[in-house]
Amino acid sequence: MELYLIRHPRPAVAPGICYGQTDLGLAESAVEVAARLRPLLPADFALYASPLARARLLAEALGTPRLEPRLKEIHFGEWEGRSYDDIGRAALDAWADAPLDFAPPGGESPRQMAARVHDFLAELQAAPPAAAVVVAHGGPLRALAGHLLKLPAEYWLGLDFACGEVTRLDIHDWGTLLRWFNR
Repeated sequence: MELYLIRHPRPAVAPGICYGQTDLGLAESAVEVAARLRPLLPADFALYASPLARARLLAEALGTPRLEPRLKEIHFGEWEGRSYDDIGRAALDAWADAPLDFAPPGGESPRQMAARVHDFLAELQAAPPAAAVVVAHGGPLRALAGHLLKLPAEYWLGLDFACGEVTRLDIHDWGTLLRWFNR
């Protein structure tokens, strides 16, 4: 199976603002990004997308996506839409001390986010299409790729998914990653 992971285009958000499930607009055209990415995708594919606008708009420019809530970015709870300066050093230090298990007030931890993403992946594995395109966010894409690469969760944060870029994973029997292409 070919699995194409696409991170949404650059969001329209000021630097230094914490956002996860905040539904932001785009700082670049989803149609233009789709036109650039389309030649890198196969002719036929199953298309899945986070329902958040920054992913959904790109997916709709690529085809007719199945909107999948489990592909939403991590939920930062009370931190959503606030500047990191306003959140404060003590809270950010607590997050840095436990990057996989810390959950902001009213939010979820990276492990909780990964669990819902892995639930989506298990469903996809149960009836895999020949090719699948997933348009989502950095966190869910790291959880998908990290799991498929069989990396310890501590290493997932090091996986790079740039905005408006596609990464192709060629998977054999869902047990062996054959190739990783990042464009």
